[in-house]
Amino acid sequence: METKIRPLLDHPLIEFIGELGDTDKAAFLGDALALLFPIDWVEPFGLVMIEAMACGTPIVAFRRGSVPEIVDDGVTGFVVDNIDQALAALERITRIDRARCRQVFETRFTAERMAADYLRVYQRLIDDTGRVCSRLPRRRAPLRRKLVAEIGAEATRAAISAKTKPESQR
Repeated sequence: METKIRPLLDHPLIEFIGELGDTDKAAFLGDALALLFPIDWVEPFGLVMIEAMACGTPIVAFRRGSVPEIVDDGVTGFVVDNIDQALAALERITRIDRARCRQVFETRFTAERMAADYLRVYQRLIDDTGRVCSRLPRRRAPLRRKLVAEIGAEATRAAISAKTKPESQR
């Protein structure tokens, strides 16, 4: 950091903030004009993009990894292929509706949405397990009930856990 990065930060237009805690992150992202995400590797998820959308902050990100799945080009930000396109996107960034960024976050990335998706998957597993178990001989009925009950109990625990955690822990 000190020998390679810090010298690059010595510029009048750059202010190095450092690492932010959760309490400062929302205000920092929420007050930003945009989140620049010039990633050059295949990012598997990109949590910082979702944190920005939760604050209503649009994103300008390179088309790598999960970026096209997370950023709705022209809606929650711009997906670009190079620095020139990123600069051009920044000139248009105020066209992005910040309330819409937050709305997309609410629709796609909340803990409640995740829990609902898990419940749908668990219900499918329960249904599939029931179909498989229904083919078991009658003497195996206790096994069938046990499998269905265990999957249902796990689904319920997961959903309750996701819905009862304080938002700061989700």
